[in-house]
Amino acid sequence: MVCRQKFAVVPADRRLTLHPEALGAFGQPDRVGRDTSAIIAAAGSGKLGGLLVGGVDPADLVGSGDVLDALITSFVVSLEIRRSAVTDLADVVLPVAAHQEKAGTFVSWEGRARPFEAALTSHAMSDHRVLDLLSGEMGEFLGVRSLEAARADMRALGPWTGYRAAAPEVEAVEVPSLDAGQAVLATWHHLLDSGRMQDGEPFLAQSAPQARALLSAVTAASIGVVEGDTVSVSVGAGAITVPVGIADMADHVIWLPTNSPGSAVRQTLGVDAGAVVSLTKGGAA
Repeated sequence: MVCRQKFAVVPADRRLTLHPEALGAFGQPDRVGRDTSAIIAAAGSGKLGGLLVGGVDPADLVGSGDVLDALITSFVVSLEIRRSAVTDLADVVLPVAAHQEKAGTFVSWEGRARPFEAALTSHAMSDHRVLDLLSGEMGEFLGVRSLEAARADMRALGPWTGYRAAAPEVEAVEVPSLDAGQAVLATWHHLLDSGRMQDGEPFLAQSAPQARALLSAVTAASIGVVEGDTVSVSVGAGAITVPVGIADMADHVIWLPTNSPGSAVRQTLGVDAGAVVSLTKGGAA
């Protein structure tokens, strides 16, 4: 699929400026920036005038409605390899090369550089080239116009040799108090699910696990269901109804696939793992 391209001039009062003090004089940042939730909140309230978005699916985030509101409120530049929910709301869409069409470097969780080369040839620009051009238009110099420059910059920066923050200490939270017909939600993705990079491939999708809820025999008995019945999992107005599977797991917990056909947890329920949900026998799966 070829992304539709839209072009617009950014009004002067909505242009983004990169401040040297915020970037630690173009070295390591000297202060913590906003996380995803804070970026969305700032954009939705108008504190951020623009967003540069790459590879984000609003359906993957809790409160996808807030994400869409932030995209509508802000001036959005979207880096795309195929059409998405962001594409239709973006003011500017810039196609970029897919992984197979560009060279680059992965950095492992251990900080080890793992370079790779392009496997396919295309005329799409790599992300670093697009970012360099955008920063140049805003009067800043990133110095990553070419792959060689980007890799040289990584080598010059080198691994982090300064102070390493101590492991965070998180206070244990109390086990939630559950009423009859309630459980704690557990969730994670199936390897094959409704992810954006898998849509449009019906044959691969046919091999994906079917969505079902897993719960212990004790939890199942508490709501009167057995293997093969259906259960409705709800929070407020949102509800997911899927077949039941009995598994060896903690009591008063229910597991759902995060983003499979029929079980889009974050988008439908608006919550994530650890939330208290209501369980009801039956419903149309």
